[in-house]
This record gives sequence, structure tokens and C-alpha cells, in this order.
Amino acid sequence: MNRQELRAITALKWDWLRWARSSQLPPPEFVRGEKQTWLLLSGRGGGKTRASAELVRRWVNVEKFSRVNLIGPTHDDVRDIMVEGESGVLAVCPHAERPRYISSRRMLEWPSGAISLCFSADEPERLRGKQHEKFWGDEPASWRCPETLDQAYFGLRLGGRPQAVLSTTPKPTKLVKSLLADPTVIVTRGTSYENRANLAPAFLSKIITKYENTRLGRQELLAELLDDNPGALFLQATIDAARVDREPELVRIVGGIDPATTSGPDADDTGIVYAGRDNRKPPHFYVLDDLTCNGKPEVWARRAVVAYHRYQADRIVAETNQGGDMVEATIRNVDSECAYRGVHATKGKAIRAEPISALYDQGRVHHVGILPALEDEICDFVPGQSVSPNRMDALVWSITDLMGHGGYEHGLIEFWGQQAEAMKNKSAESEPGQSIVDLGRAQIEAMGQTGNAMFGVLKSKALPTSRVKDVNGRAHLPSVCPNPHCGKALAVYANHVQCVCGWDSRSEAAPQPEPVPAPETVKRPLSFQMERLLG
Repeated sequence: MNRQELRAITALKWDWLRWARSSQLPPPEFVRGEKQTWLLLSGRGGGKTRASAELVRRWVNVEKFSRVNLIGPTHDDVRDIMVEGESGVLAVCPHAERPRYISSRRMLEWPSGAISLCFSADEPERLRGKQHEKFWGDEPASWRCPETLDQAYFGLRLGGRPQAVLSTTPKPTKLVKSLLADPTVIVTRGTSYENRANLAPAFLSKIITKYENTRLGRQELLAELLDDNPGALFLQATIDAARVDREPELVRIVGGIDPATTSGPDADDTGIVYAGRDNRKPPHFYVLDDLTCNGKPEVWARRAVVAYHRYQADRIVAETNQGGDMVEATIRNVDSECAYRGVHATKGKAIRAEPISALYDQGRVHHVGILPALEDEICDFVPGQSVSPNRMDALVWSITDLMGHGGYEHGLIEFWGQQAEAMKNKSAESEPGQSIVDLGRAQIEAMGQTGNAMFGVLKSKALPTSRVKDVNGRAHLPSVCPNPHCGKALAVYANHVQCVCGWDSRSEAAPQPEPVPAPETVKRPLSFQMERLLG
């Protein structure tokens, strides 16, 4: 092979137009300058990073723009993915065109003299006063501070054709929805399957096999923008409505941990979520950070302890069902002085999460910024259908502990109060002598728990009949028999409730037996909190 043939083969390697799929090339309207923003929506591993990096290369080396800046979710993401990643700017440029990355100044210096400044979306104020002819924003759906995009557009004022490319996996956030509705934005979609030939076998076996044919897989693999899951305990719309940019002064901060018992590529993640509580009555709760990771015990323990000191937290709470004393020993090995409490789960995940879901519905839980992985997991959790939710468990443990210090009593009493208030309408249909206290007591018996236990209400939305609604208008199955001649506690099954009189939630009609007297006593003692509510 002579030198000329070698040059031709080398040039072919860097010829992106020859190798790119049509979904990886900018649309003609964007190329002509008719659209200001190209929104590249693609599944995991779909090639959106490579397409964006190649466009940056073209802007600088072919079209000769001198200010093409980069914005990523964090500084680490900018460096590890956008600049030095396998499909980043350095990797897609031949030696003669490759820029020099100056990490201390967070910038790229191109051979042509062009400059690319690197910004973190966590620091929107750093974009004030900065100007660009073009910029690339990576994963804006995961930016904790959505106002970063506004600041970036304010600086998009150099040259005769200022433009931006935004590459992301779609998530149902306000930012993504606003971009899709913007007439100056043109959208290209791609899937993970389109890039299958360039993906590692390990990725195919772990990610695609895990999420294929699932609801979350439609988002992560097929790049579909999903609405709220009707059967989920948590709704994205509820989270968005209560979201805040900054937390207020907090009186208590707790880190929750759902530890994995093994490590490795096929092991579960260790859920680590930090949350805080303000001094309002009833209190509001603020989810500060999701530090969930996949690693050995010493890795997640150090991660949790570093956050414990960074947030000046009051306690670490960890589930001990699997690890037992090993969990505390691992954390103590990193920091023997940190406050720790182990908790043992005796109820199912759905029952533990119900009171926390009620707080979300009341608008009393606020996410500080965007926590994409956590929000995806909790909004996709359907009791009895979803895989083990590590992040959700950690979230539940942290907020439950916060409720136990000034907020627990208020939270449960308010939650029970809402259920009791909703049952007042049913009392008119019951026997004249049956009071709301009797209904409340029967509700406790139906759940088989004492009043200070976590209350679980079956949120089945697949059943068409015999619903009651709470004060927030949410549909639930009744806990006492709606038969006006009965009023007894109902037996709770996996997907329906049933009474000894023959009434069944799955049927439209109910038998009408002879009236029976209301129970005069209860079989289980009431807690102090329930006596305050019912007594």
C-alpha cells in the first residue's frame, strides 16, 4: 500500500458524513439557519454524543466559528463525556484538528484559534456575561438547574447565525416539554437499536435486556416521552409542581441507605438519598441529593459519609434486612463518629411508601432541582409489578425518619384525618347510630395494624366499581363495607376487597342482608396519635 492509498484510508476514517446515519445529521432547516436549536432525542447508546461532537468539530474546523461552548450536567460530565469520552470532541478530531484541553481553565484551545469554554449546568450564574456563536448542551433533561438553558440562550448573540444543539434522552420535564413546543426548535429522534452494531456486548446484555419491553425502556431505549404511569404511587406532575431551586433553612437532615448485599455489574445498586425537614407545622420535606451507586460496600459507605459531612446531616438511616450488623460496621469503618440508626423493614415496599406518597400529593415534599434517576424510578414504581426500587427505598427511609422527629405525628394524623374526612360521606349511608369514630376504628381493623403503624391504602386503578374519594379527589377502594345495612370492616386482598355479608368490590350489585348492630369494641389498642384523632 503506497502513501497516497494510506492517506485516502485515513481520510475515510474521519469522514463523518460517510459513516453517520441520517438521524445523526443535522436537519436541512437547521443547516440553513431557519431553526435556532436542534434537539437530538435518542435512547441510551443511540449515538447522540458522537453526532453532537462531530457538529462541534464542523462548526470550528469547517465553518470557522470561534466561540463554540460546551455545557453538561456537571463539570465531570463535561470532561468525561463531552471532551475526553469515547465519542467526545477529542476522539472525533484527527490529530491536525484536535484541540488542547486545559482542565484548570475548563476550556478547549483549537489549532484555528477558536475557544470552547466548558460549563456545568449546576452553576447557571457562571454563564452570565459569557457569549457564544454556537453551543452544545448535553443531557438538558437531567440538568438540576433548568434555568441554565435560559442563561445560555441569553449569551447566544455572536455572529450572524447563533445556534445550539441539545442532545438528551427524553424525560417528561418542563424543560423538555417547553423545547418540544418551541417553534424555533427542530427535533430528531433515534433509538438505541439503530446503533446496535457499535455497542459493546456487555451493554446489550445488561441495559437492553433489562429494559426491553418495559415502560421505562420506551423512554431509555426508544426515546419516547412518557406521560405519568396511571398505576404508580408517585406522579411526575406532582413532583414538578412542588419542585424548588433552593432549599430553605432546614432543622434536620437525614441520609437514607438501601444497601446492596453484593457488588459487580449484575448486582443491585445501593440507594443513597439525602433529605431535610423545615420548621413549618405541618413540616415540609426537601429531597437534596441522590447519590445511588453500584459498588463494593466500602465505596457506597464512603459516598454516604462524605455526603453526611457535606450536608452536615443529623443521622444516617440504613435498612438492615439483608446486611444486618455488617451495614453499621461498614459505615463505622469509614467514620466511627457519625450518627447511625439501623431499621428493619417489616412491611412491604408499597405499604411503606404510601404515607410518603400522601405527602407528595399534599405538596409537602419538594425536590431541590432535578433528580432524574430517582424521579424515573419512583414514577415508574407500580406495586406488585416493578423491580426492587433501591432509590425509592432510600427516599422512604430518610423521609420516614424525618417524620419521626416532629413531622411523623403531624404527617400520620393528617393522613388519617383525610381518610376519616372522606368517610363522612359514607356515614350518612350507614346505620343512624354509626359514627365517624366507628368508621375510623373499623378502618384500623381492616388494615390489621395499630394506629401508629404506617397506613397503607390500596391504590388499585384497574377496578371499575365501588370507589370512595379522599379530600384530594383520589380514588381508593373502601375500607368498610358500603352496604347501608352492614358497615363492617372489609377483608383486603391483592386486587379487591370483600365483606362477610357477601359484598365484593368486583361486582356492581351487592346483597342486602338484615341490619346488624355496629361493633361496640375494637380488638386492637389505639395509639396515642389515633386517640387524638378519633377520641
